[in-house]
Amino acid sequence: MIRSIIWTIIFSVAAAILQSTLKGMIPIMNVLPDLALCIVVFSAYVNGTMTGQVSGFFSGLLIDFLSGSPLGMNSLVRTLIGALTGIFKGAFFLDLILMPIILCAAATMLKALIVLILHLIMGPSVYAYSLTTSTLWIELGLNCFFAPLLFLLLKHFKPILTGRS
Repeated sequence: MIRSIIWTIIFSVAAAILQSTLKGMIPIMNVLPDLALCIVVFSAYVNGTMTGQVSGFFSGLLIDFLSGSPLGMNSLVRTLIGALTGIFKGAFFLDLILMPIILCAAATMLKALIVLILHLIMGPSVYAYSLTTSTLWIELGLNCFFAPLLFLLLKHFKPILTGRS
């Protein structure tokens, strides 16, 4: 379990660094997919709740240090998403197209909901998604587009991303 958590954190932080590097090169209307979130979703679905929430917390904490968001915000969001995704471990067959899209779309919408709740509690220090602007919908579409590709890539690393059963 510890090995899978460490590798998930490494992949998530690498994805976050890649996202921040590519921000000026290929954004669509200044929006990028949240690949690090999709990696946590994959790990949580494959390994279960404990791995999902621990890897979500630590990868979110490292992403907090890389971003300008309040310390702990990404940790909270990714911990909750990792825990909730881990509940579905083994409940569905993980195909290559439909389940990655559904899981990452649900995680993106849950992320938007959690961030909105944090915005209502903490005020303008937390940026919230607006349902009337295209930012959330573009990120949702990009996450859904890249999810099957990312899950296919991560399946090649499944021996190091899965704990012992």
